[in-house]
Amino acid sequence: MFISTISAPSYPKNNLVSFERFIDGVMKSSQKPKFEQDASQYKMEIDIPGVSKDQVNISIEGHIVRFKTTEQAKRNYSEGYELPGEVDPSTSTAKLEDGVLYLTLAKKVQLSKASSLPVL
Repeated sequence: MFISTISAPSYPKNNLVSFERFIDGVMKSSQKPKFEQDASQYKMEIDIPGVSKDQVNISIEGHIVRFKTTEQAKRNYSEGYELPGEVDPSTSTAKLEDGVLYLTLAKKVQLSKASSLPVL
C-alpha cells in the first residue's frame, strides 16, 4: 500500500505579505479586460481594485496600450495590449471608478497620402 503525505507550504512570518502576493497572482491570472470597438473608438474595462487614479500610468504608442501601477500602489499591475489599429491619444480618455479602469481610445484617422496628378 502506498501512502502519500502532503506537507503544508511554508510561508514567511508576515502572512499579510503572502496574502498580498496571492491576491496579486489571482488578479493577474483572472484579469481579462472587456473590449468593444465601433467605427470610431475602442473601449476597454480593466479591473484594478485597490489602486487610485494617481497610482496608474497609461502609455499609448501606435496600436499598443500599456498601463502600469506606480511603486506607491498597494497592488502591482503591469499590462500591455495590442489593438487592431492605431490609437489617437489626443482624443482618448481614461477614468478610474470603483476599481475599474475605463479606457475610451479613439481610432486614429488615417489621412490619405494620395496625390492627384493632372493630365496634360
